Amino acid sequence: MSDRLKRALVESFIGTIALGYLLAQALLYFVGIFSRPVEQWVQQRMYPTLAANASQSFPIEAALPQAISFIVLLLVFYVLLRWLYFQPMVQRHPSLTRTPDSGWAVIFAPIPLPTPANTSYRKLGRRSGFFR
Repeated sequence: MSDRLKRALVESFIGTIALGYLLAQALLYFVGIFSRPVEQWVQQRMYPTLAANASQSFPIEAALPQAISFIVLLLVFYVLLRWLYFQPMVQRHPSLTRTPDSGWAVIFAPIPLPTPANTSYRKLGRRSGFFR
């Protein structure tokens, strides 16, 4: 079951999209570690009557939820990255292995350039064929 899920996540690129989303969220929480205390400090300065019982110092404890979320997201990102991409997938069926002739390799294969030996217009002559 785990191998089938891993194969589906890797081959359909859903795992890559999920990893990118987790990393983006972790970066947002990292920014929140620094911006949340500043935001709370500005709010305390603007509305002192609402924050009468709060301390007037810089509220560094406002960054704790952001820091915990950042660490948890980075751990989930790391575990998922290790599980999906740093352990080789086991091939169960030899017919599922990719060869250079399958998939996009055929579409983007280099096209051989014409040489005097393999051009067909020399065999047709000047007056016959397409160039009349």
